[in-house]
Amino acid sequence: MAQPIVFFDIAGPDDKALKEFYASIFEWEFDQAGQFTVSVVSPFVGAIRKDPAEKRVYIGVPDVTATLSLIEESGGSIDVPRFEVPGVVVLGLFRDPAGNPMGLVEMDGVDHRVPE
Repeated sequence: MAQPIVFFDIAGPDDKALKEFYASIFEWEFDQAGQFTVSVVSPFVGAIRKDPAEKRVYIGVPDVTATLSLIEESGGSIDVPRFEVPGVVVLGLFRDPAGNPMGLVEMDGVDHRVPE
């Protein structure tokens, strides 16, 4: 069996502000040490790419456009507004208040939305 991903962290100069950002947008709950547990899709898919893109964690949401609006209102910024990869997925790219590059995947229940 391949070795699993067991942990990820999101860093920035103001951890309290980052916790508030992720809690308000994605309803993540943090313990006193700043750790949190989120559900993941299984299998957890990753990709290795040749282009100069930055690493990103992609978060599933029911509405990419609405979530990007909340992100902007909460101190984040939009890298790329909602876009469709026909036959594959609906995405949006943003940066949290610390500048960490992140992504959104539009979900339809437990599956990602596949545009025609």
